[in-house]
Amino acid sequence: MKRLLDKLRQTARMMVGVPDYENYARHMRAHHPERPVMTPAQFFLDRQEARYGGKNGGKCC
Repeated sequence: MKRLLDKLRQTARMMVGVPDYENYARHMRAHHPERPVMTPAQFFLDRQEARYGGKNGGKCC
């Protein structure tokens, strides 16, 4: 039951654009062990940059 709730929580977060750091870190450690894992703060900034841009004035309007 806990696993189902975790998956539902993760899906809901993805639907509203909230990135999942724990899932990212788990994936990086399992599939890319040679690459460093970003800190939660770095991950947040990276996802904000990817979502909203910053170069060329962003993606709004």
